[in-house]
Amino acid sequence: MKLARIGINGNEKPVLIDSEDNYRDLSSIIKDLDASTLNFETLEKIKKENIKNLPTLDKSQRVGACVSNPSKFIGIGLNFKDHAIEQNLPIPKEPIIFSKFTSCISGPNDDIKIPRNSTHTDWEVELGFVIGKKASYVSEADAINYVLGFFLVNDVSEREFQKNRGLTWDKGKGFDTFGPIGPYIVTIDELPDFQNLNMFLEVDGKRMQTGNTNQMIFNISQLVSYMSSLMTLYPGDICCTGTPPGVGENMKPPKFLLGGEKVKLGVDKLGEQNHKVIT
Repeated sequence: MKLARIGINGNEKPVLIDSEDNYRDLSSIIKDLDASTLNFETLEKIKKENIKNLPTLDKSQRVGACVSNPSKFIGIGLNFKDHAIEQNLPIPKEPIIFSKFTSCISGPNDDIKIPRNSTHTDWEVELGFVIGKKASYVSEADAINYVLGFFLVNDVSEREFQKNRGLTWDKGKGFDTFGPIGPYIVTIDELPDFQNLNMFLEVDGKRMQTGNTNQMIFNISQLVSYMSSLMTLYPGDICCTGTPPGVGENMKPPKFLLGGEKVKLGVDKLGEQNHKVIT
C-alpha cells in the first residue's frame, strides 16, 4: 500500500493512496504516520478495512513528510560503488553512519532553504526506508523483516560544514529543510525490487544524477543488521541509504545551490519531489 500525509505543516492527515490515486482519509483508524502507528499491526488493521468506505481528501493539498517525528533519521555515507569511484575514494569496509537531525524533515515539495553564510549546499537523491518493529542485534538473514516500507529522500548537504568544520558529518546534514521525505511510503510487499530501482535528480531541468540502487555497497539487509548492532531501532525510525554519482561537489568546477534553483528528483515507483531553493 501507499501511505502519505497531506495538509498544512503541523496539521497533516494520514492517507492511503488507493489504486485509482484517490487519497483516502485514515484519520478514523490512526491519528498519524509516526512511531505509534508505523508498524506491521497497523498495516494489518488497514488491510481489514473496506477502503472504499473511507472519505476521499482533496489531492491539491500540500503533501507533508511521509513520516512524522521519527526518533532517528540515520544517513549512510558513500554507499554507492559508482559514487565512491567518482570521488576516487576506497570502497568502505563498513557502513559510514551519520545522523540527520529530525528537525530537518520537510515535505517532498517544500522549499529548500540555504543556511546562513552557506556557499556549498548540495543535493543527493536517495532511497529511504522506515522501520516497522523494534530491532536489536538482528541477523542479516532476518533484517528485511523489520523494514515496513520505502520512500524517496533528498539528503541535502552543506559540504563546508560537513567536511571542513571538524570531524563529524552531522553538522552539514541537519539544517532546517535538509530532509525532504516522501511523497509517500510504499510498503515492502509492493516493492520487491527495491535493490534495482532507477534514480535521478535534476537542477533547473539539467540532469545531474542518474543511478540505480543495485550499486549499493551495503544492501538494505546489511544496513539494518549493522545499525541494529549499534543502536536499537524503533518503529518509525528512518534511514537514507546513499546516493549515486553526480553531486555538485564532484563537478568540475563544483556546482552548488545558491538560491533560485528548482530541484526535481525521483526513484522508480516512489514518486518525485519538486523543490524551489530559497535564501
